Amino acid sequence: MKTSPHFVVCIQNRNYTASLELRKLYEVIADENGSRKDLLRVIDESGEDYLYPKDYFLEIDLPQAAGRAVLRAASS
Repeated sequence: MKTSPHFVVCIQNRNYTASLELRKLYEVIADENGSRKDLLRVIDESGEDYLYPKDYFLEIDLPQAAGRAVLRAASS
Protein backbone atom coordinates (compact mmCIF):
# COMPACT_ATOMS: atom_id res chain seq x y z
CA MET A 1 0.00 0.00 0.00
CA LYS A 2 1.25 3.49 -0.85
CA THR A 3 2.30 5.86 1.89
CA SER A 4 0.72 9.25 2.35
CA PRO A 5 0.54 11.59 0.56
CA HIS A 6 -0.53 9.79 -2.60
CA PHE A 7 -1.50 11.79 -5.69
CA VAL A 8 -3.18 11.22 -9.04
CA VAL A 9 -3.69 13.46 -12.06
CA CYS A 10 -7.17 13.80 -13.56
CA ILE A 11 -7.36 12.66 -17.21
CA GLN A 12 -11.18 12.44 -17.54
CA ASN A 13 -14.01 14.36 -15.88
CA ARG A 14 -17.11 13.34 -17.88
CA ASN A 15 -20.21 13.86 -15.68
CA TYR A 16 -18.06 15.53 -12.99
CA THR A 17 -16.92 18.79 -14.61
CA ALA A 18 -17.75 20.88 -11.53
CA SER A 19 -15.89 18.48 -9.21
CA LEU A 20 -12.80 17.48 -11.22
CA GLU A 21 -10.45 19.57 -13.34
CA LEU A 22 -8.52 17.93 -16.17
CA ARG A 23 -4.73 17.77 -15.69
CA LYS A 24 -4.99 18.71 -11.99
CA LEU A 25 -3.37 16.80 -9.12
CA TYR A 26 -5.66 15.27 -6.52
CA GLU A 27 -4.80 13.71 -3.18
CA VAL A 28 -6.02 10.13 -2.77
CA ILE A 29 -7.57 8.88 0.47
CA ALA A 30 -7.27 5.13 1.09
CA ASP A 31 -10.61 3.33 0.65
CA GLU A 32 -10.47 -0.46 0.38
CA ASN A 33 -14.18 -0.83 -0.43
CA GLY A 34 -13.98 1.73 -3.23
CA SER A 35 -10.83 0.13 -4.58
CA ARG A 36 -12.60 -3.23 -4.93
CA LYS A 37 -15.15 -1.48 -7.17
CA ASP A 38 -12.45 0.26 -9.29
CA LEU A 39 -13.10 3.61 -7.60
CA LEU A 40 -10.68 6.11 -6.07
CA ARG A 41 -11.50 8.40 -3.15
CA VAL A 42 -10.01 11.82 -3.89
CA ILE A 43 -10.33 15.26 -2.37
CA ASP A 44 -12.12 17.10 -5.15
CA GLU A 45 -12.86 20.76 -5.92
CA SER A 46 -15.40 20.92 -3.07
CA GLY A 47 -12.59 20.20 -0.61
CA GLU A 48 -14.35 16.98 0.43
CA ASP A 49 -13.44 13.41 -0.44
CA TYR A 50 -15.62 11.46 -2.87
CA LEU A 51 -15.36 8.27 -4.92
CA TYR A 52 -14.73 8.54 -8.66
CA PRO A 53 -13.97 5.99 -11.40
CA LYS A 54 -10.34 4.89 -11.14
CA ASP A 55 -9.85 5.23 -14.90
CA TYR A 56 -10.42 9.00 -14.61
CA PHE A 57 -6.95 9.29 -13.07
CA LEU A 58 -3.32 8.35 -13.57
CA GLU A 59 -1.20 7.60 -10.53
CA ILE A 60 1.93 9.69 -10.18
CA ASP A 61 4.92 9.40 -7.90
CA LEU A 62 6.06 12.68 -6.43
CA PRO A 63 9.18 13.10 -4.34
CA GLN A 64 8.25 13.54 -0.66
CA ALA A 65 9.23 17.22 -0.67
CA ALA A 66 7.01 17.88 -3.70
CA GLY A 67 4.06 16.09 -2.09
CA ARG A 68 4.43 18.17 1.07
CA ALA A 69 4.64 21.36 -1.02
CA VAL A 70 1.43 20.45 -2.88
CA LEU A 71 -0.38 19.82 0.41
CA ARG A 72 0.87 23.13 1.87
CA ALA A 73 -0.26 25.05 -1.22
CA ALA A 74 -3.69 23.38 -1.10
CA SER A 75 -4.22 24.34 2.53
CA SER A 76 -3.34 28.05 2.08
